[in-house]
Amino acid sequence: MQNTLMRDIGLAILRIAASAMMLTHGYGKLQMLINGAEFGNPIGIGSTPSLFLAVIGEFVCPILIIFGFKTRWAAIPTAITMAVAAFIAHGADPFQKKEMALLYLTIFVVIALVGPGKFSVDRR
Repeated sequence: MQNTLMRDIGLAILRIAASAMMLTHGYGKLQMLINGAEFGNPIGIGSTPSLFLAVIGEFVCPILIIFGFKTRWAAIPTAITMAVAAFIAHGADPFQKKEMALLYLTIFVVIALVGPGKFSVDRR
């Protein structure tokens, strides 16, 4: 019982803290989308669609993950966004530039694999 409780507390801390930190990046991109600011086109679909997908991955999905609603599904777009950031947008940059995206990628892949834990709307 103690191990299960600690695991669920650890999962809650991981998903809430990582998602809250991700929101700081996503909020800026949401403001860019609202204001019509230019954004890169890392996957060749256009600037606005790329920004829209980044907002979903860095703002909308982290909110779902914080509450633990459809957590495994919500972690996938966030992980994909971080993979694009690490391997495409910062692909030619030194490791220090892509390190944060790789850390987020790892965290959200783990969340997608293990789920939200007991302290979530999903309660799994």
